[in-house]
Amino acid sequence: MIKQLLQASSITAAVLLTIACSNQKSESPTNSAALDAPVFLKLYTLDCGTITVSDLDGFASSGDYAGLKGDLANTCYLIRHPQGDLIWDLGLAAALVGIGPQTNGVFTTSMEQTLSTQLSDLDIATDDIDFIAISHSHFDHTGQVDQFPNSEWLVNDTEFEHMFATDESSLQNAAFATLSTTTYSGDKDVFGDGSVVILASPGHTPGHSVLQINLPQSGPLLLTGDLYHRTESRESQLVPRFNSDEPQTRVSMVAFESLATKLGARVIIQHEPADIATLPKSPQFLQ
Repeated sequence: MIKQLLQASSITAAVLLTIACSNQKSESPTNSAALDAPVFLKLYTLDCGTITVSDLDGFASSGDYAGLKGDLANTCYLIRHPQGDLIWDLGLAAALVGIGPQTNGVFTTSMEQTLSTQLSDLDIATDDIDFIAISHSHFDHTGQVDQFPNSEWLVNDTEFEHMFATDESSLQNAAFATLSTTTYSGDKDVFGDGSVVILASPGHTPGHSVLQINLPQSGPLLLTGDLYHRTESRESQLVPRFNSDEPQTRVSMVAFESLATKLGARVIIQHEPADIATLPKSPQFLQ
């Protein structure tokens, strides 16, 4: 779908995107903001922890962040749709709750509430969640998968293969292996009406994705996953040193910005505290 948009916008971008997505197929018919979103569609922002980084150098291969430190928000999202509920990203591990900040290398992580507690505050049980999906398989986006044993996992087939490519990665992702799983190529129109679409955006990891939500009142919104980590990352197109493929990340950034412009979408950088502060906090929601 992003591929189609870039083809419409410029030949150069289309060629770049073809390189990045040559093995991807899009199952969703359109990304048009004109699609009528269900009146019931709601987006809840859930607190999935905080990450303090003592040296941000790894977040820019250009060296822009060398010696700097900063805080990253860590958010998860509940999308309520007439056809079911989707959790986007699974945050830090529930074991962090109640034990205080924990430091490992440059990362100090902490969390005050689990997803299950926050859902309970909305009178929703974890067993009521129909679907879960992750932007990618890093620890700060997968930590509470064990709370959703009965949900259907929607996953890009490239990320699925990446997660189980080795014995070590298979062990790290063992909790996902027991889930009812739907894999797909390219993009995934979650409810079949264009209102919630998982978009392939590879480079941070091989099967990294972003999420498009067409809200009935607020309009189109894009959740970046880890395509960007900070406002400056987007402004200067900074690519982390630890991305799996820097050139492909840059192609995905071009595609993302083309889509955001075409839709006139609101962009939320999931790790940027300033962006998260603009969203209503659960139990309030965006519609």
